[in-house]
Amino acid sequence: MNPLLYEINTRCWLRDLSDARRRPVTLANVPDDEFVRWQGLGFTHLWLMGVWTTGPKCRAMSLAEPNLVRTSDEILPGWRDEDVGGSPYAIADYKVPRALGGETGLAKFRQKLHAHGLKLVLDFVPNHLGLDHHWLRERPDLFVQSPVEVPGTFAQETATGVRWLAHGKDPYFLPWNDTVQLDYRRFGTRAAMQELLLAVAARCDGVRCDMAMLLLNDVFAKTWEHFPHTAETPEREFWADAIPAVKRDHPEFLFLAEVYWDLEARMQELGFDYSYDKRLYDELFWRNAAGAQRRLRDVSREFIAASAHFLENHDEPRIAAQLLPAEHRAAALVTLGLPGMRLLHEGQLTGARVKIPVQLARRPVEPANPEITKIYDALLTVLQRTAVGRGQTEVLSPRSAWPDNPTSENFIIAQWQAQSPEFDLVVVNLAPHRSQCYAPLTVPGLADVNWSMRDLLGPERYERFGVDLAEQGLYLDLPAYGAQVIHFEPVR
Repeated sequence: MNPLLYEINTRCWLRDLSDARRRPVTLANVPDDEFVRWQGLGFTHLWLMGVWTTGPKCRAMSLAEPNLVRTSDEILPGWRDEDVGGSPYAIADYKVPRALGGETGLAKFRQKLHAHGLKLVLDFVPNHLGLDHHWLRERPDLFVQSPVEVPGTFAQETATGVRWLAHGKDPYFLPWNDTVQLDYRRFGTRAAMQELLLAVAARCDGVRCDMAMLLLNDVFAKTWEHFPHTAETPEREFWADAIPAVKRDHPEFLFLAEVYWDLEARMQELGFDYSYDKRLYDELFWRNAAGAQRRLRDVSREFIAASAHFLENHDEPRIAAQLLPAEHRAAALVTLGLPGMRLLHEGQLTGARVKIPVQLARRPVEPANPEITKIYDALLTVLQRTAVGRGQTEVLSPRSAWPDNPTSENFIIAQWQAQSPEFDLVVVNLAPHRSQCYAPLTVPGLADVNWSMRDLLGPERYERFGVDLAEQGLYLDLPAYGAQVIHFEPVR
């Protein structure tokens, strides 16, 4: 089963529910109709983004951040201090705050998810902690540090005096000044973080690991080469030990890696079930049809099946503000119709256009876009009646319909079969013009029968000789941003 993951901004979502029902809503008392809705849309996993505790230092830094203040003024006029919760990725404690329902509320929420056939995914932020975390005082040896003040460090009082600890960072940006950098060159740090990961895993069914590639030995060594470290450095990768440790206790546990810089395959090799495919996202976002097809042709089927496909998440712009509805529909079917994890973001299904900073605990009310809502309702409803996401699958390589016709490069085609002989074909033309190709179908026994074909997203119906399909492939001629889910069954 290919997961269908729904990301929710926990703090804003609970605030919205509380405002709508005029009573406090926490994870302990989420209305049943929310679970019924998720189940009805076909989701398999729910990602509660931002469920952990942030602290007063980090929150104060958010309130004083000029860019955040300016953005808040623009998207949330009249906002107040209590509307800022601090970054959920500057974690003070891996516990659910009382305002969100506490640990008891999280357990109740997970139990309800399970009752409706869904599983719970939470954040794990391995690279750094928030400045409010108690390890800064109690276990300062776990962090990257300098004997003297250098850029990117801050003074921390400890039992042995002042230490200059490093803020968390990735090598291409300025440090995140509300965080402290864990030092993965130390055995003690790795042991502590593995123990923390095991504690998180006991309370959910999967984790989305923030910036997971920063922990790779070579990446980490390069990033922090100017900070001293004299002790023996572990040779094995952190993930090579941590992931099996969790799966020994929880064999079905799901690991999703946020990863960039073409390091996705390495993360998959280290045991991640799924990794972000940012390159495919970029091609879809920037309307590069040929680039999207090339991305899928250049990687293995195993890589695609272990990738997470998305059009937006909390880090990316709202896709409805980038793509017109027809483009949006086509790109959405690509992400939903490919093998691997399918990731949808809260607000995406209703055409939200405002990107919400993760530090905010309240967001503006955006009326649903009926056209976008109709698109996702149709896609998610139809796909549940097909083999998409649950059958044997193959991403096909389209052939030119005739010489000197390059439009075949605009197609994304995925073949799915759950129960022979019927099968389904997801077909998308990502171009702003009509395109043609031949799709080389590969299902067994294709030539043995004739086929009835029906587009489940439209009125088209056809019949084709199986011999022709086997010898020539399926001829496709789709309009601009055409998107079809074609169901094949033998002619009776």
